[in-house]
Amino acid sequence: MKLRFTKMQGAGNDFVVLDATRAPLELSPAQFRFIADRRFGIGADQILIVGPSPAEGIDFRYRIVNADGSEVEQCGNGARCFARFVKDAGLTDKLRIRVQTLSGVIEPELHSDGRVTVDMGPPVLDLARVPFHPDGLSAPRQVGSAELWSLPVADRLIEAAVVSMGNPHAVLPITQFGVEDVDQAPVAQFGPLIEHHPAFPRRVNVGFLQIVSRGTVRLRVFERGTGETLACGTGACGAVVAGIRLGWLDERVDVETRGGQLTIEWRGPGHSVFLTGPAVTVFEGEIDIPAQGA
Repeated sequence: MKLRFTKMQGAGNDFVVLDATRAPLELSPAQFRFIADRRFGIGADQILIVGPSPAEGIDFRYRIVNADGSEVEQCGNGARCFARFVKDAGLTDKLRIRVQTLSGVIEPELHSDGRVTVDMGPPVLDLARVPFHPDGLSAPRQVGSAELWSLPVADRLIEAAVVSMGNPHAVLPITQFGVEDVDQAPVAQFGPLIEHHPAFPRRVNVGFLQIVSRGTVRLRVFERGTGETLACGTGACGAVVAGIRLGWLDERVDVETRGGQLTIEWRGPGHSVFLTGPAVTVFEGEIDIPAQGA
């Protein structure tokens, strides 16, 4: 089966974008894993499937599939690349579009400097909706207007702030690991353990947060179903929301990731989180993918 694709990246978080606006595209998890494979396929953190409008007032819908073949609710860097793709492909002439995702409607807006801003909607702070089930955990430590939960992991307790940006995030201050630089954070060790912690029934993205100033942070994210990525848009949003609620950050924060800089703005409860960053087309091509179930 031959498949046309576009390879894109947003702050180093890379995607394969597939156009399904003219005809449905049904691929198996094994086929998605093949596409995402960096040796035998194209290589990507996630695969984005662009679909037609599902309802009046909505311009497009899109699906997000992780490198392991699992489908997820939201992706901030992917949303920016999605917006750049539909505009460059001539699928819309709008600079602000409404897009249906599994977690709701988002509104990316393209800027003349090449960056894209996405209205990610308000963060989800209700633990049951994250979802986060703290049964059996000790009471959290209150800091500012947020809670730091102690998670038993590898014979120690790891403190995490919990938030959802349409997908679940555990935000870990790196100072608890005895390091001041996020480059020294034990991401490979604790990322997968916390991703699969039983308190997170749908797994969780794990952010390792370094506070540089009230307007700047550094962040590494271990994404569920993918592993550590060079950037994570929803992870940046979740980390800034957590930092603001903990009293550490101002309303506008530059997030330095290994793949580039993202800017997050949040005015507090009841308000949307706005994510701004780059979206770049890398190349286009065609690939033969194995039959279903291969």
